Amino acid sequence: MNGINPTLAFAIVTAIKAGVLIFVVVTAFAYLMLFERKLLAWFQLRVGPIWCGPWGLLQPAADAIKLVLKEDLTPATADPFIYKIAPALAVLTALMAYAIVPFGTFPDGSPISIANPNVGILFLLATGAIGVYGIALGGWSSQSKWPLLGAIRSTAHLISYELAMGLSIVGVLIIAGTTSLQGIVAAQSAHHVWFIIPQIVAFLIYGITATAETNRAPFDLPEAETELVAGFHTEYSSLRFGTFFVAEYINMITVSAIGTLLFLGGGDGPFVAQIPWLTIVWFLAKVGLLLFIFIWLRATLPRLRYDRLMAFDWKVLLPIAALNLLVTAAIVALRGHGI
Repeated sequence: MNGINPTLAFAIVTAIKAGVLIFVVVTAFAYLMLFERKLLAWFQLRVGPIWCGPWGLLQPAADAIKLVLKEDLTPATADPFIYKIAPALAVLTALMAYAIVPFGTFPDGSPISIANPNVGILFLLATGAIGVYGIALGGWSSQSKWPLLGAIRSTAHLISYELAMGLSIVGVLIIAGTTSLQGIVAAQSAHHVWFIIPQIVAFLIYGITATAETNRAPFDLPEAETELVAGFHTEYSSLRFGTFFVAEYINMITVSAIGTLLFLGGGDGPFVAQIPWLTIVWFLAKVGLLLFIFIWLRATLPRLRYDRLMAFDWKVLLPIAALNLLVTAAIVALRGHGI
């Protein structure tokens, strides 16, 4: 962009990258939903969506049209501003993480991402922590007991499981020696081993806590139908309800992408040295595998009781995560001293 101010050129390029990324992520959400419905049908010996387009491929578009045509109601007692902004807040915090996720590498070795900060993991933890505000504010602003109870449940269990998730990630950071996502992927390539092998305990803890963080079965207590009607989004309809739905599925993709980067080597795989663009293929394949596990768990496991959900975190996951962190730190320190 000759003749253009460098700052303006950078802003334009970044805006284009962000627009393309948002389009890709939202499209991925739509077909993840179709993928889930097809898989659930397969698990339950059903056919699944087949009528909208060839093999049901237009089902996401039909669902979107149905949501748009529904009436958008606002409860008379609700706080109108917070009630309307809460779904958007949930989606925005979910999308923020993709600003730094490296989807692969260019032939020159630079990451395929909007930004590559040195504190990538800290940024992801921060955006994940504030993501609960959309749910909490949506439940509170509805001025209804069921959404409020769902919001309280969600806030409590997200904060609780965030601790165990953070401890499981720190072990990876100690081994990699960096908080940069691209640096963590490079460290796995340099060690010729994915961190899932030395950190299998951390990976299992991360998987469990990620399932809880995204309110997925068997940890979907904030929206338990038999107890809370529809949970924190009981009073929402039309596009606002759909926005919460979008946020949940985008968060699923986010935690799967982070798990891929931390434990599965990111885009690392066979033949990437010869064909650098294969890093994108390997990255997406690994993310798809983790998403399959999410759906498999939903089809297989019953919902936990709320008190057992909280006790499992504080009495089981958190102590194991802390012990794993101490053992990892001790081993890295001893190896650093040549022991």
